This record gives sequence, structure tokens and C-alpha cells, in this order.
Amino acid sequence: MLEILVLYYSRHGHVAQMAQKIARGIESVDNCQAKLRTVPPVSPVCDATEPAIPDKGAPYVTLEDLQNCDGLALGSPCHFGNMAAPVKYFLDQTSRLWLAGSLVGKPACVFTASSSLHGGQETTLLSMLPPLLHHGMLIVGIPYTETDLSNTRSGGTPYGASHFAGGNSQAILSDEEQRLCRALGKRLAETAKRLKQSL
Repeated sequence: MLEILVLYYSRHGHVAQMAQKIARGIESVDNCQAKLRTVPPVSPVCDATEPAIPDKGAPYVTLEDLQNCDGLALGSPCHFGNMAAPVKYFLDQTSRLWLAGSLVGKPACVFTASSSLHGGQETTLLSMLPPLLHHGMLIVGIPYTETDLSNTRSGGTPYGASHFAGGNSQAILSDEEQRLCRALGKRLAETAKRLKQSL
């Protein structure tokens, strides 16, 4: 059974919802299972700590979760056109895996949500790619053969799945956004499966 890590940070729940749809896409592929994990928030107070297990949602990720996965879906809300600090903080702690080449050759994809339609979805997705490329991961996007990519009036990019949450963060995932999340998860799992079979 291949294990695909779906790692995300979600402030208002939208990225978490996307993670669940991506997980469904992953698990639509035979012998593939999704492992949902999140990162703790970053505090400006030096001695602030988080409980070992969050009050709600997915458990916190460990470096071992990342090291042992067969593929990675990485998600973050848009923060000024960039990934959120908690995601960057976790990635900054992965030097040991980088030195060991633990992620080389594994497939990865990215996903995001923003409160405004032009709030930096694509730059946020692109901001998550350099660390993955430094780790030697193989990037998977969404091809235009997914017709929803051409027809969406909300989120969706070839760089990864995205969601437009609205100024009040109340917009639910559109049908197109949900299908694109599932398609991305399925494509990631299929790629991981092919890569595993080629070894």
C-alpha cells in the first residue's frame, strides 16, 4: 500500500476541505492511501507551545511522516502571495531529509486558497515549489485535459488546485474546485504508483 502524505495548514478551514478532497482522489487509486497531517501555528511569543495533538483536525506532521511517504500534497492559504509561515517553518526543519536525499524522486503537488480572486493563488503555489525542487521531488500539476480548468469561474490553476474563499471566507468549494482537487490527488497517486512500479 502506497502512502501519500497530504500536509497542510488551514486558518479558516478551506485548505483543510481541499486536503480532504485531494485525499479522496488519492484513495480512488488502487493500493494508495492518504495520510492527512497539519502543521502547528507559529507564535511570535518565544516560549509559546502547542499541545502534542491539535484540538481538531489532522494530527501534527513529523519529519518521519515526510520521510516515509511515497508522495506529497502540500497545501497552504495565501499570505500576501506566499505560503503561510507555519508551512515555511516546517519546511525549514527538513534539512536532515535534504542531506540524506530522502525525498529525491518522489512526486509532489501543491494547493492553496485565498480570500480574494486575485489574492496571489498562483504565486503562493509557486512559493511552495522551490523547497520541493531542492529536495529533488517531481512536481505534478493539473493538465488542461481536466476540462474544469478551462471552465472554472473560481479557483483552479495548472500549478495546483486552488479555491476562492471570498472576502468573508464563507464561500464553499465550487463543484469545479472539488473536482480539480480530486483530479490532482488522483494524478499524484497514479504518478507515485507508476514510479514505484518502475523500481
